[in-house]
Amino acid sequence: MTPYQQLLAATETERNELQSLPIIQAAAMGEVSLDAYIAFLTEAYHHVKHTTPLLMSCGGRLPGKYEWLRTAVAEYIEEEVGHQEWILGDIKACGGDAEAVRNGTPRPATELMVAYAYDTIARVNPVGFFGMVLVLEGTSVALATHAGKAIQQSLGLGPDAFSYLTSHGSLDVGHVDFYESLINQITDPADQDCLIHCARLFYKLYGDIFRDLGRRFPHPHPLPHAGEGVIKEAA
Repeated sequence: MTPYQQLLAATETERNELQSLPIIQAAAMGEVSLDAYIAFLTEAYHHVKHTTPLLMSCGGRLPGKYEWLRTAVAEYIEEEVGHQEWILGDIKACGGDAEAVRNGTPRPATELMVAYAYDTIARVNPVGFFGMVLVLEGTSVALATHAGKAIQQSLGLGPDAFSYLTSHGSLDVGHVDFYESLINQITDPADQDCLIHCARLFYKLYGDIFRDLGRRFPHPHPLPHAGEGVIKEAA
């Protein structure tokens, strides 16, 4: 297997656990409330606004042997700048208070995931940050593909309320291919182990954001397909 295939195989259990969460299954069927969707966007804003700073920090801490990866990080930064503003636009289109979100604070699960990302880069190994990239980009493709249109139809909202989810998903299809090409060039066993370890933890930490959403906005009826993989990651 290639390093990328090894990464996917090593994180399959954690990925399946995330994808089988009831609120994600409900989203795939368009069975989420407007308040739940706004709450999702709110937490997305509070971690997406850190994407560019995290990429900058990662690029600055990569050792000389990863100069080629630093160049790739610069490309990622160009793509990611300003995406948090898309989210605020979506919140406004949903009737939410975008400025309150901008000036607010994240839920604990979101804050912990972001803190772990910064800590991984600064204290452990900047390569581990690419575990977060795997989780967020792969999941956003799946959500955009399976949940975006379903939620839009069920809530009767216009496309201007889904610019982040749909556009981000479309962009990330290409990002996943780019990401695979990068991971296949990481051949140091220690860095590969770190990447796998961090990806597993990011699946849990990102999943905790959705678990929190599920507790705050429980589905009114049992989901017969929960756990059976309504959403499959586009990876």
